[in-house]
Amino acid sequence: MKYDMLLLRFGEFTLKGKNRRRFEKSIKSHVKSKLTAYPGATIIEEYGRMYVGLGGHDYLAVIEDLRKIFGLVSISPVKVTASELNEIVETSLAFMKEMQPAPGTTFKVNARRVWKGFEHSSHEMNHLVGSPLLRTFQELKVDVRKPDIELKIEIRETGTYLFFESFSAVGGFPRGTNGKAMMLLSGGIDSPVAAWSSMKRGLELELVHFFSFPFTSQKAKDKVIDLARVLAGYSGEIKLHLVPFTEVQTSFTQLGQDNLIITLMRRSMLRIATMLAEREGALAIVSGDSLGQVASQTLGSMNVIGRATDLPLLRPLVMMDKMEIVKIAEEIGTYDLSILPYEDCCTLFVPKSPATNPNLRIVEKLEASIGNLSELLEQAVANTETITLGDGKELESSAIEEDWL
Repeated sequence: MKYDMLLLRFGEFTLKGKNRRRFEKSIKSHVKSKLTAYPGATIIEEYGRMYVGLGGHDYLAVIEDLRKIFGLVSISPVKVTASELNEIVETSLAFMKEMQPAPGTTFKVNARRVWKGFEHSSHEMNHLVGSPLLRTFQELKVDVRKPDIELKIEIRETGTYLFFESFSAVGGFPRGTNGKAMMLLSGGIDSPVAAWSSMKRGLELELVHFFSFPFTSQKAKDKVIDLARVLAGYSGEIKLHLVPFTEVQTSFTQLGQDNLIITLMRRSMLRIATMLAEREGALAIVSGDSLGQVASQTLGSMNVIGRATDLPLLRPLVMMDKMEIVKIAEEIGTYDLSILPYEDCCTLFVPKSPATNPNLRIVEKLEASIGNLSELLEQAVANTETITLGDGKELESSAIEEDWL
């Protein structure tokens, strides 16, 4: 099937009144960045709608890229013709001929006259187009309730658009329209899903990953970079902070309180993420916690861990079960990477019986017993490596201090 344009439909932000223009501007910017891979493709704007002229490119390839843009709910490939009756009928006949309907195929015409200056009403157009289709294609049958093909005709002053299929997009709010946050990214299944869910709600994310060389490997680091690159496919580009965590993590092994190591470690991660957030202008921290999944994600643990930061701590997966999370991970393309068997710092030094209801007073007392903990956290931030990733490529990187090999 040959098409001229794509019709992009917006999601819930269209209800946002005066802010709507800001959201549309963000989507246009995102669409424009995706179309750099398609020379000749153009953007055409109308109130409440956006069209993409295909310029001869394969419509399925362009749709596959555009459907990842947050704020779009669906995309339809369309044929365009002049807003004149004969042109509309002829284009409809050619359209149906390309579809090659099988005997017994049911159809209906659903015309909508947006341009009130057009000489025929929407109801009249259903008959004026449907009748020649039935005469020309005798294998067709009319079914107005549940047709196999619903030929939609949208008549505007600038042109008439014909389409019959629709591809779903991710929906949500356009990228970055609801502020910036720091995301704690492990190499597991949950945190990439939490990151995607947060971006879908319009958050601009910077990712924070903690590694413990030499206990964690280069392959573990590459795995996280690959996960971040998949997420960049949705956001356009994304910044990844790689934090050396070995000194902080090993300082907790000397305390003789193995059951609290995970709690202490997670509180330090939050403090480092908070320092990075203040440096980068982020207003919240996002984590992949799911209530009751592991010892650090009981309500008691989340209470003690969350008190380590003054920033809002967002947990988009907190009420999801594992199957729901896995399903989203598969859909967004992170699952196969997440299950690669490379260790991360969260799996190191895990005690046999981690505390599920830690005592805040004891945890704070243990932290106070490490005289140089604040200095270790500041050093970790100072030695953080930052990479900016684009969709399928590395855009920029700070100096790499660690010899990973």
